Amino acid sequence: MPGARITSGERVTLRTVENEDIPFLQRAGSNPEIRYPLGNPLQNREQYEVSDDRNAPDRFLVCLEGDETPELLDDADDVTRIGCVSVADAHYKRPELGYWLVPEFHGEGYGTESLSLVVDYVFRQYDTPAVGAGVFDFNDASRGLLELLGFVEEGRRRKFMFVDGEHRDMVQYGLLREEWTE
Repeated sequence: MPGARITSGERVTLRTVENEDIPFLQRAGSNPEIRYPLGNPLQNREQYEVSDDRNAPDRFLVCLEGDETPELLDDADDVTRIGCVSVADAHYKRPELGYWLVPEFHGEGYGTESLSLVVDYVFRQYDTPAVGAGVFDFNDASRGLLELLGFVEEGRRRKFMFVDGEHRDMVQYGLLREEWTE
């Protein structure tokens, strides 16, 4: 069973990532539909292990539970892992969000709900005036999700990273605490 429940929305639950979740993270992270839009390299088990480091990112599994659990992806204990959300740098500068869902769940509103829960979490947990997220310029779905939630484009890092055979621009988004509470 995934770790402790952090918060729940109408359809998703955010749970802490535990070492037993590593096989799911590795399988999903090796999927080109997820890995390329994130710009992540392939990682081994050790790189995924949960850290006790105070400055390590907060990582949460996005889970469906109970009646929301589709039969084809049924996990033990009636919990289905469908994605991951992380909050990096929250202990010493502006928190930066990272997120993904397995492709079978794209376009169903789970990303919007998950990211909303994490933004609420960040503003409850940390005394920060803003939260940010970086998205490659070709990732229209992710850019649309951030804009739907009120994030504003703040800048662009040109040819930031070599991803899937090309140097890609990274678009930086930000959301101020007062914009979120409105």
